[in-house]
Amino acid sequence: MEFVSESARNPFGMRPPCERYVPGYGDAGADFHVIGDHPGVHGGRDSEIPFADEPWSAAFFDALERGGLLAVTDDELVTRHTFLSYLHMCDPGEAVPDADAYDLMEPYFDAELRAITAHILLPVGARATEHVLATYTSKAVPDPLDMADLHGQELRGAGWLVVPIADPAEWDADDADVLAERLAAILETGDEPYFVR
Repeated sequence: MEFVSESARNPFGMRPPCERYVPGYGDAGADFHVIGDHPGVHGGRDSEIPFADEPWSAAFFDALERGGLLAVTDDELVTRHTFLSYLHMCDPGEAVPDADAYDLMEPYFDAELRAITAHILLPVGARATEHVLATYTSKAVPDPLDMADLHGQELRGAGWLVVPIADPAEWDADDADVLAERLAAILETGDEPYFVR
């Protein structure tokens, strides 16, 4: 059975316990799930689209577009088998969410992740990568977590292929190309692009 939604914005109707939030955006039956931290870190406060409205957003979306996951037009972000969301969708304002705040948001994030049933998880930044590796794979979280080393690498495990993405605010000159090339290579393999254990 496949869930079909006519809306790319908040297709599952999530209503977290906060006044302002950035809901998930994209295809409800996506193959790729791009996972960020929260709106204070990864944007979207104005547009209500994860990863938007930041100085680095254009470069980030361009890498995803070159990788085949979305198309950017003048007034719209069109996803292609891709869903964008946050671990903590509530906008904390100037505050930094604590562990209890992330725990409160976990059921919302987990429900979205499981409803989408994407096969490839793309955690963005250290917090999202640590959470995805610890919760959705059988892999030990590296200590220290070196996002420059993990960026664009394929990590197999526990039902998903995980491709960590370094925080776009900290990208080096070639990080966008590394990501775009990895995504394009995954898509080029056809209907069975990955093996998970």
